[in-house]
Amino acid sequence: MQTETVERDADGAEGDAPGTPPNARRRRPRWVRVLRWTALGVVLVVLVPLLAAGTWLRFSYAGEPGDGTRTRGRDALWLGHAWVDGRKDTGDLDRLAEQLRYTGIRDLYVHAGPLEHDGTLPKKLYPKAGWLVEGLHERLPRLRVSAWLGDVLDTESPEGLSMADPKTRAAILTSSRQILAAGFQGLHFDFEPLHSGDRDFLGLLSRLHTLTAARHAPLSVAAHQIDPLPSLHTVFGAVSGHEKYWSQAYFGQVAHRVDQIAVMSYDTAMPLESLYGGYVAQQTELALEVTPHETDLLMGMPFYHENKFGHRAAAETVAAAVRGARLGLARTDRERVRFGLALYVDFAATEADWKAYRDSWGAPVNRLG
Repeated sequence: MQTETVERDADGAEGDAPGTPPNARRRRPRWVRVLRWTALGVVLVVLVPLLAAGTWLRFSYAGEPGDGTRTRGRDALWLGHAWVDGRKDTGDLDRLAEQLRYTGIRDLYVHAGPLEHDGTLPKKLYPKAGWLVEGLHERLPRLRVSAWLGDVLDTESPEGLSMADPKTRAAILTSSRQILAAGFQGLHFDFEPLHSGDRDFLGLLSRLHTLTAARHAPLSVAAHQIDPLPSLHTVFGAVSGHEKYWSQAYFGQVAHRVDQIAVMSYDTAMPLESLYGGYVAQQTELALEVTPHETDLLMGMPFYHENKFGHRAAAETVAAAVRGARLGLARTDRERVRFGLALYVDFAATEADWKAYRDSWGAPVNRLG
């Protein structure tokens, strides 16, 4: 009898009164049960999509892209401001030329700004532009050197360039004529954060393209990443206050107005190399689907090693970016000629980065020069 009583007490809820039937446990307060089920629901709502997304990205990183997905000789490299403000010398120029000679890099985006918030560009920012362009052409005649311009927009803070202001857009056109007159062969723009659907930007691009086409100069832009899921830019913006993505349709509208579009496919917050590579493969496929064949599509790759919010250096590697781009190309448009990689950025790159780029992407049949 004593043993039976102990077993019943063990089965009952803590604090049951003596003589309480074994199956008549005290029910917890309703708010406790509601809280438990709510917490479980939140965990499932968050965890299940994350697991599904991770599985999907790992699957996207699987397989072999094949030899037909190597460099087309249409790659690009972002160069820092030191090349036009006097900090670089002839020795630096020689070393850069040798670094580029056996690669598929054709375009250089040289930081010559930023633009002022009113769209103007002080000439004092690029005193060595002519020296740089002439020196590169002496060493590598086939290179194209574009001015990299842009500014922070006022889309998410009170300070910044207003794309909605017609006077500012007119000033950007004037600045573009000014920088081309300084010797640059093309224009490359990077405005951030630029929200998906911005019609003023599309109008500006149309006018810029008329300007560059008349001078036989390429017009290129740095593009936000494409919604991994439909309308994610809207949801992400509402939750975080920052629109990280463009819709696929808007990406296509931008791509139709330029000669080159370079996806900033880094700073993805991916924790693992395989997930990052799968993400780049997915971004490549989405971009290829809406980029016209007469426009160069370039997938950006991280030539830097910061560890910060949104970027983990051990995950976002050159090898993973190249493999992801090749997989996306193989699955979507293997024969596409106007495709390449854009390397960000020269001053942070290591020799290991350059080696990984060459080994995994290959060299063109005809070297630069």
